Amino acid sequence: MHSTAAGDDLTTRARIRDAAIRCIAAYGVGVPLRTIAAECGVSASLIVHHFGSRAGLKEHCDRYVLDGIRQAKSAVLDPKVGPAALNDQMEHIENYATTVAYLFRTLRTGGAPAADFLDRLVADTEAYLEEAVAAGTVRPSRFPSERARALISFSVGAVLMDLPGPDEYLDLETFPARLRAYTERLALPMLELYTEPLLTDSTLLDACLAAREAPPDS
Repeated sequence: MHSTAAGDDLTTRARIRDAAIRCIAAYGVGVPLRTIAAECGVSASLIVHHFGSRAGLKEHCDRYVLDGIRQAKSAVLDPKVGPAALNDQMEHIENYATTVAYLFRTLRTGGAPAADFLDRLVADTEAYLEEAVAAGTVRPSRFPSERARALISFSVGAVLMDLPGPDEYLDLETFPARLRAYTERLALPMLELYTEPLLTDSTLLDACLAAREAPPDS
């Protein structure tokens, strides 16, 4: 049985986490700790008490966001609940705006932290795709790791073009509507592309595979 103090402590951690995600989404990864503290009504020292450091808070937020993305994607590819999960996510797409903004703020910072976050996102994508392969909802790939990275690269590149620069403010009041418009514009074409292959046969793939496997001097 948890004590009341322990329960309050967990609630405070969640409040700080959610405030940090909102602030990073709006202002970027370099947002001051005092801004996050003010957002959730605590002191900066209390944030350090709970997470050890600014880096510890960012790592906690990263894992929370990545876990949420993986759960949402896994649900869509689950043969039992996939259609219902997709329709629910599309109906409430605005609820994902802060998470989407946080993800792209993190990737847009560049450097080792962004590369590490991207690698973790790709690893999670490969994992839920392999689960879907086993469940029969996704075709197996000759290149599972590379396929996962390609899918992330496509989706990240498209959305980055519609977001402000690393140090520019993002209005979280208007961004949900922009995310709704973006999703409604691209969701069906992307689903068609994934479901009904763009090319009518494997000629180009076969040619590339043959070229890769051919001896260097052939």
